[in-house]
Amino acid sequence: MTDIRATDLFPGGVDDRIAALDLAAKARMVSGGGTFRTSAEPAVGLRPIITSDGPVGVRGERWDEADTALALPSVTAMAASWDEELVRELGALLAAEARRKGVHLLLGPTLNLHRSPLGGRHFECFSEDPLLTGRIGAAYITGVQSGGVAATAKHYVANDSETERLTLDAQVDERTLREVYLAPFEAAVEAGVWAVMSAYNRVNGEAMSESPLLAEPLKGEWGFDGLVVSDWGAVQSTTGSGAAAVDLAMPGPNEHWGAALAGAVLDGLVDEAALDDKVLRLLRLAARVGALGEPGEADGPEAADPPRPPTPADAATRGLLRRAAAAGAVLLSNREGLLPLDAKALRRVAVIGPNAATARVQGGGSAAVFPAAVVSPLEGIRAALHESTRVEHAAGVRTALRPTPMERTDCHSPRTGEAGLLARYLRADGSELHAEHRLSGRILEPSVTTDLSALDAIEVGTVFRAPAAGRWRFGLIGLGRIRLEADGEVLLDEYVAPESDDPTYLHVSPSFRQAELELAAGQEVALLARRTVEPAHGRVLSLAVDPPLAALDAELAAAVELAREADAVVLVVGTTDEHESEGFDRTTLGLPGGQDALVSAVAAANPRTVVVVNTGGPVLMPWREEVTAVLLGWFPGQEGGDGLADVLFGLVEPGGRLPTSWPVTERDVPVLDTAPQAGVLAYREGLHVGYRGWLRGDAEPAYWFGHGLGYGAWEYLAIDAPRRSPHGAGFTVRVTLRNSGTRSSREVVQLYLARADSAVERPVRWLAGFAAVRAEPGQRVEVEIPVAARALEHWSPERRRWLGEPGLFTALAGPSCGELPLTAAVEVVPDVAAR
Repeated sequence: MTDIRATDLFPGGVDDRIAALDLAAKARMVSGGGTFRTSAEPAVGLRPIITSDGPVGVRGERWDEADTALALPSVTAMAASWDEELVRELGALLAAEARRKGVHLLLGPTLNLHRSPLGGRHFECFSEDPLLTGRIGAAYITGVQSGGVAATAKHYVANDSETERLTLDAQVDERTLREVYLAPFEAAVEAGVWAVMSAYNRVNGEAMSESPLLAEPLKGEWGFDGLVVSDWGAVQSTTGSGAAAVDLAMPGPNEHWGAALAGAVLDGLVDEAALDDKVLRLLRLAARVGALGEPGEADGPEAADPPRPPTPADAATRGLLRRAAAAGAVLLSNREGLLPLDAKALRRVAVIGPNAATARVQGGGSAAVFPAAVVSPLEGIRAALHESTRVEHAAGVRTALRPTPMERTDCHSPRTGEAGLLARYLRADGSELHAEHRLSGRILEPSVTTDLSALDAIEVGTVFRAPAAGRWRFGLIGLGRIRLEADGEVLLDEYVAPESDDPTYLHVSPSFRQAELELAAGQEVALLARRTVEPAHGRVLSLAVDPPLAALDAELAAAVELAREADAVVLVVGTTDEHESEGFDRTTLGLPGGQDALVSAVAAANPRTVVVVNTGGPVLMPWREEVTAVLLGWFPGQEGGDGLADVLFGLVEPGGRLPTSWPVTERDVPVLDTAPQAGVLAYREGLHVGYRGWLRGDAEPAYWFGHGLGYGAWEYLAIDAPRRSPHGAGFTVRVTLRNSGTRSSREVVQLYLARADSAVERPVRWLAGFAAVRAEPGQRVEVEIPVAARALEHWSPERRRWLGEPGLFTALAGPSCGELPLTAAVEVVPDVAAR
C-alpha cells in the first residue's frame, strides 16, 4: 500500500507531528478517551475520533431511545441477497447515518463465520463460507468508506461463538486459519478497510490483543496500513499488548495503557518505535475520516455535540431498506405455486404468530439500535391489501423470556402528566443530579453527557393505567440494590449481584425480578423503580409490565379457528433479541414457546398457509413438509413488514439464497457445540465448516447452502471452462441458462470446485465464485464467473506460503451447493510465472 507519510493526508509531514509529542502524550492518545471516543491532542491537531457500534445501524455514542437510527436488515440477510451492489448501497447509507451522528468509525462489519448454528451472534455474521463472507463484507466496507467513514473488520479472529468469549482459547490449525477464518479479513484488507478490531478470545494460547497474528499476516504480508482497535475491555495487560500490533485500547482511559504504557517504554519493556507506530496509525485514521486538523486546532473531548438532523424517513431511504428486506428473503419451499398470493382474490386473511404483530427486526447486544419506526408483518400486509379485505391477527402462543419494558401507552409522567415515564439520577444524599422524560421504561444509559460522577442511584417512575383486569406482572431489570413500589407498597426489595462480567450482560441485558399485582380495568397505580449504581455494574434500569396471561390452549384454539375461516394464512414464527443475542449462545435450535405445535395445527386447519420464519439464524422446522410454502425473512430491519408484503403479493421476487445450511435435526449438524472444554474450544473439523462438513457426513441438511427459490423457473443448459489453466492465473467459467418461467426472474449462479485425487486434504467441494443474472420469460442468457487463482491453492504451513497443485479440478455450476447439474474438467498445469 502507499506510504501514508508521502501523501497529502499529513501536510507538513507526519514525522514532525509525532516528534512534537512527548512520551506521556503518545501513550495517552492510544489509550482511549471515553466509552466511544478517543482522546484529543491539540498539539498535533487531533480531534476526538467518535466510534459507534454497528453493523445494521449507527447507534452513536449513547444508548438512548431518543437518539433514533435507521435499522437495516441483519448482516445475514444482507449476505442472503448475494448482491454486492445492494450491500454497497446499504454501506453508503450507513456512512450517511454516521455523518449525521458525528461518527467517524463504524464498528462493523463482523467477518466471523457461522461455524455453529447455535452461535449467539449468528445474525451479525454474513455466512458459513469464507468466500461469500469476504465478498459481501468487502462490498459493505467499500460502501461505508465511500462516505468518508471508517469501517471496522471484526472480530479478528476465530470469535465465532459467545460462550466464554472473553477467555476461551480457540485451537485452530494454521492451514484452517489461513483458508477459512482469516480469509474474509484478507479480503477486507484487499478492499482497503481502514480499521480492524482484535477479538476478546485467545487463539492457540495467545490473547488476540497480544497475538502475533496482528503483525503477521495482517500488517506484514497483507500490508494493512490501518488501525487495530481492541474489542471493548479486551486489553488487560501493559507490556504484552503494548509490544503487540494492537494500536488503540478501548474504551478509555484504559488503566493498562496511558501512564502504565509510558512507564513500560521508559523501562525498556516496550520499544518506543512500537508506540510510535500506534500513534502513526491513529493519526492516519484521523486524517482519513476528517478528525485531523492543523496543530492547535483540536477541540477537547468535552466539546458539545452539534445539533443533528432527524433520522431519515424519506421515500428513497425507506424504499432502499424495503428493497433490501425483500432481496434477502429466501423462499425455501413453494408447493403448488401458492406464492405469490393473489391480493385481489383475498377477502379474509389470517395473520398469526407473536412475531406478526410485534416487529422483530434485529438481534440483541451491542448491534442493537433504536429505530424511529418499524413496520410489522401485520402492518405491512394490511397496508398492501384493499381496505375491504379483512386482516385479522391472533398470537397463538407466547415466546417471551424476559419482562417487557413499559412503553408510553397507558402510562404518564408523575411530574408533568405527559405520556411516558420520569427518570431521575440521584446523588447519595437523594438530591437530583438530572431528570428527564422517557418514552419507555428501558434505560441503558442516561441521555445526557453532563458529569454524573456523583451518581448513586437511578429511579424511574410513572402512573400506569391498566387497560384490562387481571394479575399484571411488573418487573425491574437491573443490578445492585433494587426496589419496586406500587402506590407506596413494596413489591420488590433485594440486592441483585451480577452473574457475569460479560459487557452485554452488564450494559444491555442484566438480571431481572418480577412481582404480580391484581388490578381492575382502568385502575391507576403509581410505580417507582430504583436501583443503586456501582462501579463496573452498568447503569441499566428498566421498568417492565406484562399483561395478565390467558390460557395457552385458548390462545392456540383462537388462532386455529381464525386460520380455518381465512382465504389464506400468513403464520409468522421466530425468535427475538431475547433468544439470539451477543453475550450467549443458543442452547437449542428449536423454535421457542410451542410454535411448532402452532404451525402443525394451523396448517391442518388451512392448507393455504405460508410460514414466514423471522429469525437471525437456523431453526428446526419439523413441520416443513406439512405446509405449502416457507419463506425465510430473517431479522429484516425496520421496513421488514412492507418488504415481506411485497414478496407475498408478488410485487417483487424473493431474492435470497441461503448463506448457511439449515438442518433437519440438531444431531445431524456437523459442528454444533460451542462450549469450551477446560477453556479450550477445539476446531477439530478443520477446513470442513458449514456445507463442507455436511458434504462429508451421512445426513443431508433440510436446505443446502445457496438454496433459494424465486418466482421464475430456470434450466441450466451448458458450462464452458478452459480445458487447461496455468497455475497462478485463475480462469473464467461461462454458464448458459434459460428462464423457463412465466415472469422476469433473477438467478444466482454458483460455481464450486472439487479435486478428487488431491495430495492434500480438501473439502469435498468449495465455493469458488458466483454471479447473478436476470432474464425475461423464455430468455436464454450467459453469465461469466471468474475463478481466482487462490481458489485453486492451499496454504502450506511447512513452506509458509500458498501452493498450487497441478492436475484435474472439476468445476460444478448450479443453483445451490446441493444441486449442481453442470460440470466441467479444468487441468491446472505448472507455469514458470506462478507465484
